[in-house]
Amino acid sequence: MSVPQPKPATLTESSIAPKDDPRWKAVVARDARHDGEFVFAVSSTGVYCRPSCAARRPRRENVHFFARPELAERAGYRACLRCRPKSFSGNTEADVVKAICRFIEQHLDEPLTLDRLGREFRQSPFHLQRRFKAVLGITPRAYADSCRLRMLKRNLQAGDSVTRAMYDAGYGSSSRLYEKTASQLGMTPDKYRRGAIATTIRYICADSPLGRMMIAATDRGICSIQFARTDGELIEGLKHEFPFSSRKLDGDDGGLKSWVSALLRHMRGKDTDNRAGAALPLDIRATAFQRRVWAYLQSIPFGATRSYSQVAKGIGRPSAVRAVARACATNPVAVAIPCHRVVRQDGSMGGYRWGIERKKALLEMEGKTV
Repeated sequence: MSVPQPKPATLTESSIAPKDDPRWKAVVARDARHDGEFVFAVSSTGVYCRPSCAARRPRRENVHFFARPELAERAGYRACLRCRPKSFSGNTEADVVKAICRFIEQHLDEPLTLDRLGREFRQSPFHLQRRFKAVLGITPRAYADSCRLRMLKRNLQAGDSVTRAMYDAGYGSSSRLYEKTASQLGMTPDKYRRGAIATTIRYICADSPLGRMMIAATDRGICSIQFARTDGELIEGLKHEFPFSSRKLDGDDGGLKSWVSALLRHMRGKDTDNRAGAALPLDIRATAFQRRVWAYLQSIPFGATRSYSQVAKGIGRPSAVRAVARACATNPVAVAIPCHRVVRQDGSMGGYRWGIERKKALLEMEGKTV
C-alpha cells in the first residue's frame, strides 16, 4: 500500500538543511532537550515527530522541519502515534512517561518487559522504571496490569465470553487470567461476568451468496456478522460468543433489515467503495493492536488483496505478522471488516474464520466486479 505524499512545504514552514544542521543533529541524537522547539516530518511516511521520538531514524533527504505541529499538519503530515508530538507540555519527564503509557496501552497483547521498554525509549530499564514510578506512583508492569483489568471488566460487562474477554484484554492464558484477576475482581472472572448486567442482542438471519447469514446488534451497533449452513448453527454461534446475553429475534421494525441490504449490496458488487464497513455502526471491543489491523483492512480497496506481512508493515509493525493473522481470525464482523482480503505471501488463501470456500467465493465475486 503506497503512502500518500504530503504537500510540499513552503520555505517559510520548513527547510531541508545540510547534515550539520543542529536540528538534524538533535534528531539523530534523540535529544529530548529540543522537544517543543520544533518537530521533524518524514515525507516517505507522512508522519511528524518530536526530536526525541524513539522510532527508527529516516533518511536525511526525506526530513522536513517545522516550528510547530500545526504547520506540519497544514502541510499534510499526521502526528506520530508513538511520541505524540502534540501532547508535549514542556515537562520532559512527564511527557516521556505519557508516551510510555500510550505504548503500553497499544501493546497489551505482547510481552512488555523493562528491557523492551528501555530499548524503545532509549533508557536503561532501571532508570525507566524509577522515572515512571516517580511520576505515576506505580511500575510499568502495574500500569499494564491495570489496563488489562479495566479492559477485561468492560468486556465481561458487555456480555463477552470469558475466553474472548481474556484474549482481547491481552492475557496469554486462562491460568494467568485467574492468577492475576481473582483477587482484584473479588471473585473469579466467570462469577464476575454472571453478575454483570446482561446485554440484549437483537439478531436477524437472511440468505446470502455464502449461505445463511446473521447480523446481530446491541443498542450501540452491530456486534456480530456470521455465516453458516443453517439458522440453528448461527444461533448456537451467537450463544457461544455471548453466552450470558439475552437474545431477541429482530422484527420488521428493528432496523437490521436495512443493514442486511447494505451488506448484501456490497458483497454483490453494487457498492464497491468500502462504504459497507465504514457506514455500518459497529459495537466491537478490541485491543489497540486489533483496532489498528481492522482499520487497515477497511482501507483495502474492493477487489484487492494484501498479504499478512503487507498488513503488518502497513500498520507500522513489520515483525507482527502472526499477531496480524490472529487479529484477522478474531474479527467478529465478517465482510464489514474485510479480513477475507488478506492472503498469504504466495497468494494462497490462508485461513478464514468462516471457511476457506467462503473466502474464495468472496474474492471471486469481488474480482468479477472490479
